[in-house]
Amino acid sequence: MFPASRELIPPNRELRTASRELIPRRHREVTFSNREVSSGADAPSYPGGVSGIECIRGDITTQRVDAIVNAANSSLLGGGGVDGAIHRAAGPGLLDECRRLRGTSLADGLPVGRAVATGGHDLPARWVIHTVGPNRHRGESDPALLAACFSNSLDAAATIGARTIAFPAVSAGVYGWDAAEVARVALGAVRPRVQDFELIRFVLFSDRLLNAFIRAAEDA
Repeated sequence: MFPASRELIPPNRELRTASRELIPRRHREVTFSNREVSSGADAPSYPGGVSGIECIRGDITTQRVDAIVNAANSSLLGGGGVDGAIHRAAGPGLLDECRRLRGTSLADGLPVGRAVATGGHDLPARWVIHTVGPNRHRGESDPALLAACFSNSLDAAATIGARTIAFPAVSAGVYGWDAAEVARVALGAVRPRVQDFELIRFVLFSDRLLNAFIRAAEDA
């Protein structure tokens, strides 16, 4: 494990920690912070179109990015965990918009692995991208389903013109997926798309999840 860094560095530059210890080359596209970040106010800047992946401990509802991703259930009508927190922070307008989707294009709900965008309403983020993670307790154990949540969310972000996006650790909560596997699948899914966005951020609500993402980057 290596010390936290708040600097986002292009792949062709050296990334060093505060102690000047060189981070191995394979980690340079991913930066970490174990200091809780509750908003994007102190987020790094990205001169010249620099892009990268950032993993932080924080509250996804307060992120000042173009879009945040909601770990939704297929009903789109709110629930517990991240889903409930996002609906509460966004206010009743988000639920109203989700109900309209259920009454039109998503009458049967949002399938596992798919993603759909709505407005952010009272959130700092302009959009919310809803995705339904696989539930291991129901036998949904295919990593490809989990990877689809991240790749389809990036597709939805590109469609609406979002350049900065924040993800939670989809399926790492009550859906029963191991944090280490979620981290490995998530980073593997977004790395090929890193140049398409100014920032792909993973917002983890605990040190346990953040450490899982650090270990996944080290093992990549």
